[in-house]
Amino acid sequence: MSDGPAARRDPGDPWGGVRPFSIKTKLGALVVISVLITTGLLLVAVRTATELRFITVFSMIATLLITQFVAHSLTAPLDEMNTVARSISHGDYTRRVRENRRDELGDLAQTINRMADDLEAQDRQRKELVANVSHELRTPIAGLRAVLENIVDGVTEADPETMRTALKQTERLGRLVETLLDLSRLDNGVVPLKQRRFEVWPYLAGVLKEANMVASARAGIASGSGSHTRTDVHLHLDVHPPELTAHADPERIHQVVANLIDNAVKHSPPHGRVTVKARRGPQPESLEIEVLDEGPGIPRSEWHRVFERFNRGAVSRPHGPGSDGGTGLGLAIARWAVDLHGGRIGVAESERGCRILVTLPGLSPSAKLT
Repeated sequence: MSDGPAARRDPGDPWGGVRPFSIKTKLGALVVISVLITTGLLLVAVRTATELRFITVFSMIATLLITQFVAHSLTAPLDEMNTVARSISHGDYTRRVRENRRDELGDLAQTINRMADDLEAQDRQRKELVANVSHELRTPIAGLRAVLENIVDGVTEADPETMRTALKQTERLGRLVETLLDLSRLDNGVVPLKQRRFEVWPYLAGVLKEANMVASARAGIASGSGSHTRTDVHLHLDVHPPELTAHADPERIHQVVANLIDNAVKHSPPHGRVTVKARRGPQPESLEIEVLDEGPGIPRSEWHRVFERFNRGAVSRPHGPGSDGGTGLGLAIARWAVDLHGGRIGVAESERGCRILVTLPGLSPSAKLT
């Protein structure tokens, strides 16, 4: 909630929060000035023997001029507010009312501007939601398409293992669609986490396998259109100890790792290497995940902006041949999933390339259990 007008006042305000030019003050001043002018003209008439009709005419003219001045100062900002409100009603949330008054109309201008800010933010979030959904649904659809195309083309047989892979992608697609039904809870700050204990090595190995599968699928689609995609980058998994376990929501962590790998691959040099490391964290069942690439890295000045939506950083052009920069949503989605766990994600120091460090609290009380 925004603070009230009194709470937003400049501490150095010599009026101490009192508005000397409020509408009530102006109307009261109008009455007083009109009375003073009439009284003054009457005194002048008595002393100079001026006829009363001239005094009446002069008094009326002076009062009308002052009234017109005060009325204009009140109606002009109302006309501006009406114009801005009409623009907002037509979907233009960029216009704002000037906040150069210290009266009730100034408070109304601030309220209209805050309303415009809120509506603009909601409209932006709606558009980002559509982009997020498209970004997240693309991965399982591409994986499923790769499996089915290989079966149709006779590259692989429809054996139980291949069908299990297709089924796994279908289940992931279903879980993502189901997640969309939970997004309404974001407004209340509540998103359920289905946390459980799992073995890290086989879990991350599956994520890397799916990443390779998606890369191959995209390569096949891109080759048909005459473009290229990254299939030359080697993915390496390093888990220590091998029996490492963690306690988190596997589906959310899949979003984190998959998006970090996708980002690292795009910015890797030709025939580069992306390493995914997993280590035990300081808390029981906690986990630290690192994703390292051999690309140009991220300038320190951009570290604080890396996880912003639609931000592609200073290195906007991927270093792989023909690869695109994506939508700039992957890292934002990764941060969202980590934040749900009460964990931390950020860019860490690295001698070469980019190093993203993810810390999950495990059984920490801050984790949201369902």
